[in-house]
Amino acid sequence: MNKDSLEQLQQRLIEFSNARHWEKFHSPKNLSMALSVEVAELLEHFQWLTEEESRKINGHKLDEVKEEVADVLLYLLQICNQLHIDPVDAAQKKLLKNAVKYPAND
Repeated sequence: MNKDSLEQLQQRLIEFSNARHWEKFHSPKNLSMALSVEVAELLEHFQWLTEEESRKINGHKLDEVKEEVADVLLYLLQICNQLHIDPVDAAQKKLLKNAVKYPAND
């Protein structure tokens, strides 16, 4: 499958949504609520697993986790689209902020 950049993925997501006329449902509020549901569905796959078991999922279970990760990413990108947030820029700024807040012990 073609490896999209994050920007290309966002554009494909906009086109997908527009083709289905879903934009009326895609307020930041609604998208945030949908995102929280998808995160809960991701968590469900790890519920009751030990730390070690959670690191060793594979096969069908891993495929299901991949789908939930995709749902989380896609909803997050939709929120970014709605609020005109550059997710890479926001993440880079947050990493810099965290580096100051949590300095490495060299």
